[in-house]
Amino acid sequence: MYKKNIGKMNKHRFLIMLLIVLILYGCSISLKNYGKVKMLPKGPGKMTIQDLIDNWEDYDIYFAGSFARYYGVRSPLGVMFDPKNNDTTLVGDMWEKVRDQKTLIEITQMIYPNTQYEPWLNEILGPDGRFYGYLYYSYGMVVLKLTDDGKMYVYDLEEPGGGYSLF
Repeated sequence: MYKKNIGKMNKHRFLIMLLIVLILYGCSISLKNYGKVKMLPKGPGKMTIQDLIDNWEDYDIYFAGSFARYYGVRSPLGVMFDPKNNDTTLVGDMWEKVRDQKTLIEITQMIYPNTQYEPWLNEILGPDGRFYGYLYYSYGMVVLKLTDDGKMYVYDLEEPGGGYSLF
């Protein structure tokens, strides 16, 4: 009787372990089309937000966050830099185009007051480690997904506290 119970327990453990392995394998397959952000180190000779601002014409630039067109109030959460001289493209539905350097400077200066977190510069990388651009932001998780046409879709950035704050 005792051996039958042990045999049933081992069989159940085996099935549970098999189920866990299958779930983990399924998750790893479903994540193969997702990109990632990699924080860039600070220091001499390293890329900085000031370098990107100084060379702003080399990028298609977008910002995420609340934007009240009628009142001229911006509540930026982050800025995305898509290099013009490469064959990759960053896209996203909730991102507004930045059209001049003055606005870019204004937006980068407003991220900290809006979020209360210090922003940092990151590389945007594809699932295979391929470089897509830069993201300057301060808070939350970033979701990046490679689309069927090879573009990197950048979802809206998370706002601290989950609400909508204009300052």
